[in-house]
Amino acid sequence: MKLIFKNLIKRPGRTAALLLLSVFLAFSVFGGTMTVLSLRRGLESLEARLGADVIAVPDKAKNKLEDILLQGVPGYFYMDKENVEKIAQTEGVEAVSPQYFLASVSAGCCSVPVQIIGFEPSTDFSVQPWIKQSYGKELQNDEVVAGANINAEVGEHLRFYDQSVKVAAKLDKTGTELDNAVYTNADTLKDLLGAAVDKGLVVLAKNDPDKLVSSVLIKVKDGYSAEDVASDISVNIRHVSAVNTKNMVSGIARSLSGISDMTGLMIIAVWMLSLIVMAIAFSMIINERKREFAVLRVIGATRGRLAATVLGEAFFIGLIGGAIGVLAGALAVFPFSGLIEAKLGLPYLTPSFGASMGAAGAAVLSSVIAGPLTSALSAVRVSRMDTGLILREGN
Repeated sequence: MKLIFKNLIKRPGRTAALLLLSVFLAFSVFGGTMTVLSLRRGLESLEARLGADVIAVPDKAKNKLEDILLQGVPGYFYMDKENVEKIAQTEGVEAVSPQYFLASVSAGCCSVPVQIIGFEPSTDFSVQPWIKQSYGKELQNDEVVAGANINAEVGEHLRFYDQSVKVAAKLDKTGTELDNAVYTNADTLKDLLGAAVDKGLVVLAKNDPDKLVSSVLIKVKDGYSAEDVASDISVNIRHVSAVNTKNMVSGIARSLSGISDMTGLMIIAVWMLSLIVMAIAFSMIINERKREFAVLRVIGATRGRLAATVLGEAFFIGLIGGAIGVLAGALAVFPFSGLIEAKLGLPYLTPSFGASMGAAGAAVLSSVIAGPLTSALSAVRVSRMDTGLILREGN
């Protein structure tokens, strides 16, 4: 063991070059794995957060719905509230819950516009399950539930259209643009709507929450197809289009599949390239160290001991390089998760601590395996060296 570390320290240039390869390998494996895991978790979170099998909206609002829910583009659209009852009476519908969209042009908490979503607590099955368990009370007037990315804590106040509201609870993070929205009940929504009109947004003056809704979330009964229920609503209720939420996220799923495949191929390519380069490097190193190994044989080192020395050096280079690579990957992935999400344009939710540690362990292991694997042939060559011939060549 002592000889191994002396050899690594004695040749810092060679050791640094091999370490760099191990770092690059572990960084690529860890970063790629974390990106794929985060995207998969984000997609699962989006499906769960929507909480509905079908979403009904005005005819011309399909694209706007995806912009609001998936891309975080604040907006609003409305349809007659009587449609809620019509939808509830559709065969195969188990439960409905209306929502009302109001986009703020600015907010004291944010540098970008915020989507305000009004919901009915009595029928809601989409928002309230995501409220942290520490909040078990009914949402009061002038209170809001803030998405995870809203820069305000429970008990603090936000201002929309110069009206102050209190943050009563925060939602768990989903890794989607829904983390940038705030949710409130009908009475608070009316107050905010009135404040918006007072601020000059007269286009909203006729959009009474008592008469209009933006969307209707729908749960489908067991035994019924969400696709069939959505089609039934779209055909039989005028000026209403129903969207199967699984279809809405299918595009994201396809993008995720493509990214996963590309990342997997990249990891394999990096691993294979690292194996080839490291194998060549160890072979060249053994040629340079032939006389050193011959001298060690003369003073009593066994062939097995020399082979073990080569494998040991490769093992520790892989272990140290893997640890550094994972640390570098963590510094690249965790602090910039928001930027990665924005660049990819897909739901992105960092995996749990356990999953992250598993990815880190896999990355270090890949680096540890790569070192001895690429040096194995060199270790065999060392064990078969003709000591006398090498020393005579040196003379």
